[in-house]
Amino acid sequence: MAEPDRPADRESAVDTIQRELTSFARRARATAARMHPELSLVSFTLLSHLDEQGGCRATDLAAHYALDKSTVSRQVSALERAGLVMRRVDPDDHRVQVLHPTAAGAEILAQVTVSRRQMFGERLADWSEDDLARFAVYLERYNESARAYDA
Repeated sequence: MAEPDRPADRESAVDTIQRELTSFARRARATAARMHPELSLVSFTLLSHLDEQGGCRATDLAAHYALDKSTVSRQVSALERAGLVMRRVDPDDHRVQVLHPTAAGAEILAQVTVSRRQMFGERLADWSEDDLARFAVYLERYNESARAYDA
């Protein structure tokens, strides 16, 4: 893989990063819409988080993604209406409801996960193992600093 042109200075590099992350976000929304047209990127992300966590409360979703509770409530309601999420009473605290993907929700996640792995595999096929490892570390580092900033 050819080495891309490097920005001349820090300011230029930050501008390039901002531009490329914006482009990435736009592509992510478009890709999500193609992979499962009934789910927005936000809905898919919330459903994925519920699956990864083995369920959680709506307030935990709002806190994790720094979203307004009403936004999460609307998204969760849409997922419930679509039959992709269900509520269960927390066995430790009967006053709390925990959200979980339904079997249909888990099936959609499985289908999309296969499609996403294939898509990323194709996009990154000509990257070296070292480039992939560095990119993964940089993304983790960036997201970790973003979490610290958002906290």
